[in-house]
Amino acid sequence: MTQVSGAQSALDAEQVGYKQTLGRRHVQMIAIGGAIGTGLFLGSASRLHSTGPALLFSYAFVGVIAYFLMRALGELVLHRATSGAFVSYMREFYGEAAAYVTGWMYWLNWALTGIAELSAVGLYMQYWFPNLPAWATVLVALAVVLAINLLSARAFGEFEFWAAILKVAAIVVFLVVGLVVVIGTFDIGGHEAGVSNLWSNPGGFWPASDGFYWYGPILVMSGVVFAYAAIEMVGVAAGEMEDAHREVPKAVNAVIMRIAVFYCGSILLLVCMLPTSEFKPGISPFVTVFDRLGLSWMGAAIQVILIVAAMSSLNSGLYSTGRVLRSLGMSKQAPAFTLKMSESGVPWAGIAMTSVVYVFGALLNALAPDAFEIALEAAAIGVVFTWASIFLCQIRLRQLSDRGVVPPSPFQAPWSPWTSIIGLVFLALVIVGLAVSGWQSSPYFWHKTTFLVVVLGIPVIALVLWVGWIAVRPKVAADTGGRMQSVWTNDGPRYVDEEPFPVGGDVEGAQ
Repeated sequence: MTQVSGAQSALDAEQVGYKQTLGRRHVQMIAIGGAIGTGLFLGSASRLHSTGPALLFSYAFVGVIAYFLMRALGELVLHRATSGAFVSYMREFYGEAAAYVTGWMYWLNWALTGIAELSAVGLYMQYWFPNLPAWATVLVALAVVLAINLLSARAFGEFEFWAAILKVAAIVVFLVVGLVVVIGTFDIGGHEAGVSNLWSNPGGFWPASDGFYWYGPILVMSGVVFAYAAIEMVGVAAGEMEDAHREVPKAVNAVIMRIAVFYCGSILLLVCMLPTSEFKPGISPFVTVFDRLGLSWMGAAIQVILIVAAMSSLNSGLYSTGRVLRSLGMSKQAPAFTLKMSESGVPWAGIAMTSVVYVFGALLNALAPDAFEIALEAAAIGVVFTWASIFLCQIRLRQLSDRGVVPPSPFQAPWSPWTSIIGLVFLALVIVGLAVSGWQSSPYFWHKTTFLVVVLGIPVIALVLWVGWIAVRPKVAADTGGRMQSVWTNDGPRYVDEEPFPVGGDVEGAQ
């Protein structure tokens, strides 16, 4: 084992205290579960209604970008598996300021997303219990996922394993039923199912009139990105895997197939079964199809899956923010208490901090839903920023490995750097798409929520982060001995007393 010092030892010190307890089945199901959520089960309804069958193209194209992202992430993880994930990689390749911004943007994304998921659980439960107070559901749901997260990383993995099993089972049942119905051209509520519905749909495959726009399927990609959000969870979980070098490549390579089958396969069958005008925003398209087939009991089952998906998202939010906050705390960029860990290797303080935000946020959502809608749109910016940070870090890692500064990752992304560059360009266009769709969403200026978040929210978030960085910078400088820049230059370690650390190796005292 090699002793390292300075900035590099700080990178590896982030792993001290964590337990590598996530096995093969946990990793595979975390990867699957991250790609299946409310974006498919619920969010696809409004996109089908507004876009038409061409939504299939939108999901497929963004799925390719998601695959590029996972290959970039896989290269980073096999370079150095860490629970600090994107924060730690930005620290290594771009310096402390970049790590600070990345960490807090990722936390903002999950904090706001978690609040929305908590509120959604309350709404889903009212399907059976109309008079059940939303606050009671919020507290119970949060208590369950909080207890799971505080137990251990393995408990988190077990929950995700079984949640993924349920979600996958629901999709598989739908795929089987859908294939039978489409191949057999069954009648569904007065409509004949069949592949011909792809082009005989009102407006055709790619509607461009009667309220539709030719650029609709392109514009909707901005929303489809968020349906795939959370697939990057594999990167956060890598630091607690029993064998990240074995499991991550398998999970990453399987992503494209899962997207093709679960997302694109489901959308294809949905548009073949019913005209897209039959799908209504706020009602799961799967519920719509099963109701038309006379299988209304399946609607209740889908409602259960929606709750499971929301709880899974909450679970992932607590897990990832606890670890990201600890990574920030290691370099004085977050409150000192976020460093606290339990004997089972759980960063409980950061998890507790996010939980408190969840509770207050859910209450705010109940009291002022309009205000919260703006905050939720801001979470979308966090997703884009996180994906961009992964592409940027992969580009820099490949530059360094090509120059022989660091050993090449055992799992390099193909066609680099072009895939990461394409990913970055696409994400920039996503921001533009959010602004355009937000502008079109309402005739009233102050109701153009997404547009306002992009043109006003991004500068506000940037200002808050800048003020925060000015506040913590002296502490960070003192803690790092002034080593605020990236670990590497184009020719080797930046600081003279650095020694290259072994990729994938152990660090003395880290275990």
